[in-house]
Amino acid sequence: MSDASTTRTVPSSGLDRFFGLSAHGSTVSREVRAGLTTFLTMSYILFVNPQVLSAAINVPNAFVQLLMTTAIAAAFGSFVMGLIAKYPFAQAPGMGLNAFFAFTVVQGLGVPWQTALGAVFVSGVLFVVLSVIGARQAIVQAIPTALKFAITGGIGAFLAFLGLRSAGLVVSNEATLLGLGSLRSPTVWLSLVGLLITAVLMTRRVTGAILWGILTTTALAIVTGAAVYAGGSEGALRAFPGFGGAFLGIFGAPVWPASLVGQMDLAGALGLGLLSVVFTFFFVDFFDATGTLTGLSQRAGFLDANGNMPRARRLFAMDGLAAMFGAFMGTSTTTAYVESASGIGEGGRTGLTAVTVGVLFLLAMFLWPLAAAIPGAATAPALILVGALMMEGVKHVDWDDISEGLPAFLTVIAMPLTFSIANGVSLGVISYCAIKLLSGQGRKVSPILYGVAALLLVRYIWLVGE
Repeated sequence: MSDASTTRTVPSSGLDRFFGLSAHGSTVSREVRAGLTTFLTMSYILFVNPQVLSAAINVPNAFVQLLMTTAIAAAFGSFVMGLIAKYPFAQAPGMGLNAFFAFTVVQGLGVPWQTALGAVFVSGVLFVVLSVIGARQAIVQAIPTALKFAITGGIGAFLAFLGLRSAGLVVSNEATLLGLGSLRSPTVWLSLVGLLITAVLMTRRVTGAILWGILTTTALAIVTGAAVYAGGSEGALRAFPGFGGAFLGIFGAPVWPASLVGQMDLAGALGLGLLSVVFTFFFVDFFDATGTLTGLSQRAGFLDANGNMPRARRLFAMDGLAAMFGAFMGTSTTTAYVESASGIGEGGRTGLTAVTVGVLFLLAMFLWPLAAAIPGAATAPALILVGALMMEGVKHVDWDDISEGLPAFLTVIAMPLTFSIANGVSLGVISYCAIKLLSGQGRKVSPILYGVAALLLVRYIWLVGE
């Protein structure tokens, strides 16, 4: 009996030693559940990324090949984050950067998509180099504590905004920019019911509350027959009946993206005319990923008393490596996903969470119609609630000190309103340095932060001049 018991615990103890589950007060089941939750909140990228990039990448069966390369890039990025950096942060081709790639660089500037992929690869190399030499870590250390809490809160506001938009509660309005969505919409009501269910489960401290909320709302969508997501499995099957051959229910044979893999043009990307494109890819992802990783680390309790991350060089290097691999596979910049906060909210604290996400992305290559069946109305409540939880840190900001409070406020408010984490971090850093310097408190700011603020100012001035 004792031998059998010992045999049963060997795999678990092996995972425990590798990922440090006990040290983080976690378990295998909790990490797997957290990974599933993260995957469900970000699985939309499997369909959105191909839709965006197919507008610029003209290859046979573009949507199918781009879906495959999206899944592979997300799996690789999540694997290296979990197995090497050992953080619970998932990675995938980033939203915003894919639109910049397709509509600004390829369609707007007329750059061949192969050359644009080369620019993404070069920016990834720069990420890795700066991470290895410790430059990214030094920048994070130079960011004051108030801004770190503000970055976390800003990401929370951004997440909540994404959730409200996905729920249909917030819509565009020509007169006021934003407005209240139609209360007759089934998406809105399903999201509100899902928000209420998930909030009650979390209040009652039910294990896996966020995941149960997503699954329950999905079940309600199926039972009620509400058309809440045009990209659901039935619509996807009708739109792509020839995907990978014949379908057996929810199964589809994966396709190797042969027309995309290894097609990047490095020589073209290094030409003088495209250095500005490389710089833009680099800048946006640098501050977007740095802000995301810092905010997620703070939320998960990884930052030490001085606000530093353990294994920071390895963490940031894996972000750059994922971008390089994604470009090689034929997709725009792969980066850390803010939706990882939903898995952290479920208790994910180790790399096993990210590895679980990676496995699920690989399975999605076979079960992609099932992934599509999760409606936006089901994941919206999770994003809203996790966003609310991430706002907790702003209470540590000294709001009575305007030199601390205003930069923090600008950081928080700019992220959802400009739809960019990078813009929020940038405005916070620039305003913090300017106010401190002009109010006679310049010595309280790190010289590194002044250098970062100067570079950010140069970039914004350059954008104005375009």
